[in-house]
Amino acid sequence: MKSDSKTSINVWDPLVRVFHWSLALFFIVSYLSGDEESLLHVWSGYAIVTLLAIRIVWGIIGSKYARFSNFVYGPAEIRGYAKGMLKGDAPRYIGHNPLGGLMIVVLLLSLMATTTTGMLYYGAEEGKGPLAGVVAEQSIIMPSLVSSAHADDDGHEAKEHGDERYEYLEDLHEFFANFTLFLVMIHLAGVLVESAFHKESLVRAMWTGRKRVGPQV
Repeated sequence: MKSDSKTSINVWDPLVRVFHWSLALFFIVSYLSGDEESLLHVWSGYAIVTLLAIRIVWGIIGSKYARFSNFVYGPAEIRGYAKGMLKGDAPRYIGHNPLGGLMIVVLLLSLMATTTTGMLYYGAEEGKGPLAGVVAEQSIIMPSLVSSAHADDDGHEAKEHGDERYEYLEDLHEFFANFTLFLVMIHLAGVLVESAFHKESLVRAMWTGRKRVGPQV
């Protein structure tokens, strides 16, 4: 343990690591259960919302490398790091590098859009969820985009056809879910490239929380 403490340092705190792997798990579950419209899909979505809320707060008050101020860079730094990667002389960052920081922000925003549209659609489809009341008011906000449903005696027809006016929410939800998956693929590719470039396993670092001591920014 002593020798390890001399060759590596703590970077990712337990909350960051639990968040990362839990988010990966719940996103996989939510994405794979999306076509079923099951409670598993709903609750895995709620789990993602909870994780996002915790991470945003932790990004403000958390440990050094967990804070947004540590890895949110301006356009100049992002371009500079990208050029450095292409030239093969990009510096090593002990925390997230500028491209990695940009990916995290875009991923968080995409996940927020995915879960928000999901909850809106769930509210429209089932009349449930924290955003059901928002959906109920949309016929007033956008009267030109919705048409009244004609229900039969037991209300089945309204349930069957009335929610067709909210199909755009389903389309948006699917778009952002697929866009998030696309971002995840880019993220994984970036992890592999940087791991090879700096000869350091970023996957292992996110699991143990430690990165090697050495040249860094």
